Amino acid sequence: MSLAESPESGTGQNTGPNNPESAVASPAGNAGDAAVTGPTAAGFRPPANRLHDTVLPVRPALVDRGTAARMTPGMLDDLLRSGGVQAMLLSRRQALVSGDGLVFVDAAGLAARLRGTAYAPEQVIYLGAALPAAGVPAGTQFVLFILPEQFEVHAEPFEQHVEGIPAGAQWAGFREVAAELDPTDTALFIEASAIANWHASHTHCPRCGAATAPEAGGWVRRCPADNSEHYPRTDPAIIVTVVGPDGRLLLGGGGPLDSRNYSTLAGFVEPGESLEQAVIREIGEEVGVRVTASQYLGSQSWPFPASLMLGFTATTADTEARPDGVEVTRARWFSRAELQDAVLSGEIVISSRLSIARALIEHWYGGVIQDRPESA
Repeated sequence: MSLAESPESGTGQNTGPNNPESAVASPAGNAGDAAVTGPTAAGFRPPANRLHDTVLPVRPALVDRGTAARMTPGMLDDLLRSGGVQAMLLSRRQALVSGDGLVFVDAAGLAARLRGTAYAPEQVIYLGAALPAAGVPAGTQFVLFILPEQFEVHAEPFEQHVEGIPAGAQWAGFREVAAELDPTDTALFIEASAIANWHASHTHCPRCGAATAPEAGGWVRRCPADNSEHYPRTDPAIIVTVVGPDGRLLLGGGGPLDSRNYSTLAGFVEPGESLEQAVIREIGEEVGVRVTASQYLGSQSWPFPASLMLGFTATTADTEARPDGVEVTRARWFSRAELQDAVLSGEIVISSRLSIARALIEHWYGGVIQDRPESA
């Protein structure tokens, strides 16, 4: 058990030769020792291929993205002609929503109505088919229509070209509605945002500059000049709870010095780095703290624009933090009681429950941190 896993101070943890977690839990030593200290160095070897349950909850996939099927030439056109396909609408990184869910429209009918109009989709992308746990009939097919501009829900052009839109539907970004969406809508919105962002920023071949054309259901762009294929990219970023020798948690924030927002520390992984090396470097650069050990806890897709947040907890023997003044302007250590009191009083605001940052903080805390009541 690491320091961050215990609701009590971590100074009494078991680091003996029979504890297979001690290699990542010990706060002693320096950053270079993290790979060689622990049970293996002491002669103990855990059973081969021993697996542990993931620390942060793993959300099961709800949509089969049809990686092989979408590579079939003409797959998307054939699918739209088959009928029964549900289209999600996206424009300027906002989706059409109604109540607490995404609006889905019959794809074939919508494509026919918009064809030849100023509102015809700029691109149609295959999102996948619903899996049994999705909460909709298994096998339901979903596509994404990226529109050139947003309709005004009650305006004449919208009513003329689109049928079946619920009264009161509106355009909204993911952050605005994420708390109300069910897991399937959440998964589709994140997937749609990420792939749409990629298309918007990768319209030309990086080799020769020629305009590329989408293929494979919108998951590949091909250059007509040199025939090169280009695939969506995901940028890995580490996000870390840093725990001191006394069990306190280090949180930081950017912007004005008097801002109340505090969260975990994070940064992008650079080419040639391992994730653990990125943890050591980023924490050292941002707050001047030397990481002695780190452990992976879980991940979260974050399509702004295309990040994969890789959650870690890390230990340090340092008790002072020195913000770099650029990315991090404020850094502060909290005991569990201090953090809960500061949140309840409104002294600070921590990350929302939608983020992996909150999951990491509450993993260190050992339970749910109560938010300040809205009426307070």
